[in-house]
Amino acid sequence: MSQALEDVIAAEVEPLGYELVELRRAGSKRTPVLDVRVDRQDGLAVTVDDCARVSRAIEARLDAEPAIAGDRYVLEVSSPGVERPLRNAADWRRFAGKDVNVLSEAVGGRADVEIVGVEGEPGSETVIVRDARGTDLRISLADVREARLVFHWKQ
Repeated sequence: MSQALEDVIAAEVEPLGYELVELRRAGSKRTPVLDVRVDRQDGLAVTVDDCARVSRAIEARLDAEPAIAGDRYVLEVSSPGVERPLRNAADWRRFAGKDVNVLSEAVGGRADVEIVGVEGEPGSETVIVRDARGTDLRISLADVREARLVFHWKQ
């Protein structure tokens, strides 16, 4: 059901010029909360108007197919934020030079690293990252269990 819901939402937002970055389900069984995070395909910042546009499109689709989301739900649409997840090779390429917190056995569990680049053929990409000691590591993208950008507060 979760993948079906994600597919429906992605199909609604992509023609509008957005990409589904993350879908989280929260709330209760009786009233689930659908937390939808979108980004603009053109790379510009997501605005409140963007969120409203996406929300209207998703609501119309979910209301037409209540079996997917249930009869009652709360829909929240926002940008992915400064600590957005990296889900695919395109994300890793887009954020080259940025710091990311990665969960992978290749870095010994969880570690903050800098994205150096991506290499390899589609479907078998390897990300190149630099650890705190300045050592470059190569990690198969398939071996990355989770990755999120790291936000550094200015002092």
